[in-house]
Amino acid sequence: MSTRGGLGPPPQAAKPAAPPQAAKPAAPPQAAKPAAPPPQINAEDLKIITLARSSRARVAASEGAAVRDETGRTYTAAAVALPSLRLSALRLAVAMAVSSGAQKLEAAALVSDAELDPGDLAVVRDLGPDATVFHAAPDGTLRAVLTA
Repeated sequence: MSTRGGLGPPPQAAKPAAPPQAAKPAAPPQAAKPAAPPPQINAEDLKIITLARSSRARVAASEGAAVRDETGRTYTAAAVALPSLRLSALRLAVAMAVSSGAQKLEAAALVSDAELDPGDLAVVRDLGPDATVFHAAPDGTLRAVLTA
């Protein structure tokens, strides 16, 4: 018979608290790596994407573009937004190629957060009906690969 009057099991001794664990140091932040291109992009195509990214970044424009003509020459441009003149980067890059004597475009790249404008594709198609158009995000991630 219990002298406690049936109030349950006898009390147990408190267990000692576990020693505090040392906090693990946080891993150092990793430097952002450029997005790896998909396997179907060759070195020349990667080059125009990189040039388009550089053009955009150089002037902090909303978009940058680069085109490659039939001789392998490249032309780059950034979007122009003046009170009396607005040109997309891709239209300006094509215009620069034409004004430099290009007869045909092999490829074009647009770097932008926005969707690809159908009018930009039409301008590329004028000079390169079978040109490949690469649309990439500002970090270089490929968003789409189209034929003009």
